[in-house]
Amino acid sequence: MYNSHGMSGDDYYVARAPASERGTILANLSTMRQEAAVNAVTDPSLSLALDMTDQYNGTLTVTAHPASLTGSASLTNAVFTDGASTRNLAVGTHPIIGTPADGMPSYKIGASMNIAAAGYGAALDLYATPGQQRLIAAVAGSSTGLSASVESPMIDLDFQPEITTQVASRYVTEGDAFVDWLTVTVSKGTWIHLDGKPIEVTATGALYGPFDEQPTEADTPPAGAPVVGTETVTLTGAGSYTSPGTITAPESGFYTWVWAIDKDAHGEHAKYLTDSFTDRYGQVAETAVVPFQPVAVSEADQRLAVPGDALIDNITVSSSNGVWLKKAGAPIPVVFEGTAYQVPGTLPPAQNASIDSNAVPLGTVTITADGPGIYTSPPVIAPTGGFVTWVWEVKKSSQPEWVRDYLAAGWTDEYGISVETTSVRWPVTVTSLVREYNVHPGGRAFDVITVTGFPANHGDFTGDGYWGADVDELHHTVYGPFASDAELTDDLDLTGAPVLTALTTPARNGVYKLGYTDEDKIVPTEPGFYVFVTTFTGDDRVQPYASSPADVLERFYVPPTNTEVPVSVVTQATPEAFVGEPFSDTALVQGTKIPDGSYLVFRAYGPHPADPGAVCESPFYESEEIPITQAGVYRSGTTTVTEPGNVYWVESLYNADGEIIAEGVCGAPGETTVVKEQPEELIVKTNAVATVQLGDPAHDVSTVTGTVPDGARLIFEAYRQDSDTATCTSEDLVFTSTTIDLDGPGEYRSDEVIFETVGIYYWVETVTDEDGTILHRGVCGAPDETTTVTDTPDEPGTPGTPGELAHTGGGDWWPLGLAGGLIAAVTGGVLLFGRRLAIARDRAGYVREEDEAFEEFKAQFEGAKED
Repeated sequence: MYNSHGMSGDDYYVARAPASERGTILANLSTMRQEAAVNAVTDPSLSLALDMTDQYNGTLTVTAHPASLTGSASLTNAVFTDGASTRNLAVGTHPIIGTPADGMPSYKIGASMNIAAAGYGAALDLYATPGQQRLIAAVAGSSTGLSASVESPMIDLDFQPEITTQVASRYVTEGDAFVDWLTVTVSKGTWIHLDGKPIEVTATGALYGPFDEQPTEADTPPAGAPVVGTETVTLTGAGSYTSPGTITAPESGFYTWVWAIDKDAHGEHAKYLTDSFTDRYGQVAETAVVPFQPVAVSEADQRLAVPGDALIDNITVSSSNGVWLKKAGAPIPVVFEGTAYQVPGTLPPAQNASIDSNAVPLGTVTITADGPGIYTSPPVIAPTGGFVTWVWEVKKSSQPEWVRDYLAAGWTDEYGISVETTSVRWPVTVTSLVREYNVHPGGRAFDVITVTGFPANHGDFTGDGYWGADVDELHHTVYGPFASDAELTDDLDLTGAPVLTALTTPARNGVYKLGYTDEDKIVPTEPGFYVFVTTFTGDDRVQPYASSPADVLERFYVPPTNTEVPVSVVTQATPEAFVGEPFSDTALVQGTKIPDGSYLVFRAYGPHPADPGAVCESPFYESEEIPITQAGVYRSGTTTVTEPGNVYWVESLYNADGEIIAEGVCGAPGETTVVKEQPEELIVKTNAVATVQLGDPAHDVSTVTGTVPDGARLIFEAYRQDSDTATCTSEDLVFTSTTIDLDGPGEYRSDEVIFETVGIYYWVETVTDEDGTILHRGVCGAPDETTTVTDTPDEPGTPGTPGELAHTGGGDWWPLGLAGGLIAAVTGGVLLFGRRLAIARDRAGYVREEDEAFEEFKAQFEGAKED
C-alpha cells in the first residue's frame, strides 16, 4: 500500500517532516516495530518429545510458548535423575532413566505435563472488512491452562548374566568329584521372564588340567591347554548354583574352571542376552588341587657288606598318581624316612607288607626329595652280621605344615624286598694248632682246627632265587716243603707253591681234626717247612676266609735226617685292639735241642704314634718267665692300654744263666698291635658257652665297645629251638637274665642258667637306653650265640698219635684248641662242639667217633704239662 505512488511508505511519509527530524522519526519507527514483534499477543503452547539413547537412558524435551512457562511433568516406567517420577519442569531437555518392571522383555516410557496458562493469549481481535474498514472485538474463550503427553515406541530389553565361582574344596582326592559353586549376578537389566517364567540360560564350565602348579591368571586359556571335562548348569536367575560333579579327579595336578555363556547358543532367546560371557582363566578361587602321592623304589647300594660297613640305599622317587606338584615354580619338597632293620634270624627276610615285630631298627635317615629323581641315603652302620633290609616311608606328620595338603597320603614300602636288602656277611674265625712242630720224614702231621663264625644253620640254606645257596665246604691245604720259614709271609703267592695234600670239611662251626684217619693222613716225605692254609670261598651269608701262610700256629718242620735244627723264635701279636681291650703276643719256639732251664719273656712298649717308627725303650708290660722245655707255641698273657697308638712286642729267649738265646727285633713284622680309639657307634659282640652237659650251667658274654650312653642297660635272653628255622619268640623264651647296668666299654657276663632239657638254645642280647629305647639287639641264630645241651658227656677217644705241640703262656699252658677259646674271647670268636661235629660226621665222615671229644685232647696236654 505504501508503494502505490512509487515510493516506499516510510520514505513517502517521512518527507512530510522537516528534513532535520526525519532521522529521529525513522529510528523511533524501527524501535516501535521491534518491540511490537516481541510484545505482540500470541496464544500459549506446550509440546513434549522423548528421545532414548539406549534401552534405559534418554531425555524428555519440553517446548512451550511463551518460554517462561513451567509446569508439573510425570513419567511412566521412568524416573528423572533424582529418582522421582514427577518433577516441575521448565522449557528444556531433561535426562530420564527407564524403569521397566523386573523380568519384562520390553516396555514403553510415557510422559505428561500440565501448565497453568491463564492471562496468556490475545484479549482483542482486529478485523478488517472487505472495504478495508478495521473493527476491534473481544476474544471469546481465551486459554487458562496447557497440557501435553508423549509415549515412546516399544523398547526391547536384554540382560547380561555374569558368573563368579569358588571350588567346593581346594583339595580333591583322586577319584572324587570336582564340584564348583557358582554365584550368578546380572550386570545389566533384570532376568527376563516369558509367560511368567524366567528364560533359561546355559552356563558351560570347562575344567582345565592337570598342571603341575597353579596356572597363571589370564583372560583366556593358553593354546593347547588340556581339558579334563566340561559340565553345564542351567541358570534361571541370579543366585547360587552347584556344578553337577560329573568329572572325577583322574590324577594329581592343579585343575582350574572357566565358565562361559554363549549367546549364540540360545536360539530365539539369544536376543534377550546382551552378550556372551567368559570368566578369567587360572583364578585361585576356581582352582582345585588333586594331591600327589610320592613313592620310592629303592635298591641297596651294597648287596654284600661286612660288619662295620656304612650301608646306604639309593631311592628312585616319583609320584605314583600323576605329576609331582610345584609351588612358586619349584617342586614341593617331600621328606622320606628310611629305616634299616636288622632282620631277625640268619636267613633272608620274607617280603611282607608289615614289618617283622622282631626286626631291630639300626638307624633311621631322611632324604628331602625336591622332585622326582634318584637320591642316596645317609649311611647306617651295620654293627654285626646278618641281613639288613630298608623300609622307606612318607609320613604326612613329618612334613612341613604347608606341604601336607599337597600330599595324597602317607606311604610306606614293603619290608624284606630283596633289592632293598644287604647281606652283612658273617666273618669266619679259624683257630688251629698243629699237634707237633717237628715231624720226621715219612711221619704223620696232625692239625686241630676250631671253626667259628658260621650261622648256626649254615649249610641248610639252599637259596631263594635272589640269595645264593650256602657253600658247605672248607678247604685245608698243606703247602710245602719250603726251604726256609722266611718264605712263609702274609703275601706269599700260593698259586705255584708246592702242595703236599688237600682236605675238606663242612663249612660249619665245630672242631675238626685233620690227619687223624687213614683216609686223610698227612705224610710229608721231603724235608722243609710246611704250613696249613684254610680257605672258604664265601657265599651270600658268610665272608670269604683264608688263613695266613705266616700263621706260626699252622706250621710244622721236617728236618733232614740227622740234622740239628737251631733254636729260634717266631712271634705273632694280636694285630688290632681297641683302647681298654686285652691283647697279647704268641711265640713259636723252634729247635731240636732247647737248653735245659730256658725261659721266655715277652715285653710290650708304647703305645707310640705310628709316624716316628718303632720305639722300644721302656716296656709298660713284661710277662712272667715262661719255662721252655720243648718246641712249641707259647703266649704272653694279656694286657691293655688306655690310649691309642702302636704297641711293639719284643720276645726274648734266655738260657738258664739268663743269657739271650734268641730275641726279636723292635717293630718286626707281625709284632705290632695297633690300638685304636673306641668307635663312636655302640658295638656289641657276644660269645656264649658253646656246649654244656645237661645239668651244667651256661652263660653268655657280651663285649661292648664304642660310646655307651649314660643309663644304658643290658639283658640276655635264651630261646629253645625246636626246628631248623631260627625262632626267638615269646613262646621259645626260656631264660631272661637280670638287668646289667653298663658303665662303659668292657666285657659283661650273664647269670648262669641251667637248661632243663637237651637241645639247642639261641642267645639274644639287648641293649637299651635309660628310656627303654633299643640301642642294639642281637640276631636270633647268630654265630657264637648257640649253646648245645648234651645228654651225656663225650667219651674220650684214643687217637694214638704223638704228643701234641706244647702251647703255653701266662703261667699256664694249654693246647691251642682250648687256648684258642681264650684268644677267641679277645677277638669275639667262640668254639663250638657237639652238634656240629655230629653233623660233620654224618654228612662227610670228616670226624671219627673216637676223635669227637676234645677233653681227651686236653688230657694229653695236661699229661705233657705234668711231664
